[in-house]
Amino acid sequence: MTNIIRKLTGANMDIDLATSPEALGWAQTPCPWNVAEGGTEHRCAIKNISICVYFCGIEYLDTVLCSYPTENPFRK
Repeated sequence: MTNIIRKLTGANMDIDLATSPEALGWAQTPCPWNVAEGGTEHRCAIKNISICVYFCGIEYLDTVLCSYPTENPFRK
């Protein structure tokens, strides 16, 4: 069987769960770290800057995998 899906490394993207519901046209689960701290400053990934210690990846189609409050066990 031929693989039709590739794992491509080096993506540079912005991912967050901190956008206000009024600014979106879809439902979004809030970042649990932001909820715990009562803010909106934490982001999953910030292009050219950082990746959250709790960010574990993206699952099809647009589901963020998060390990909060335990740091990502696969993080190097």
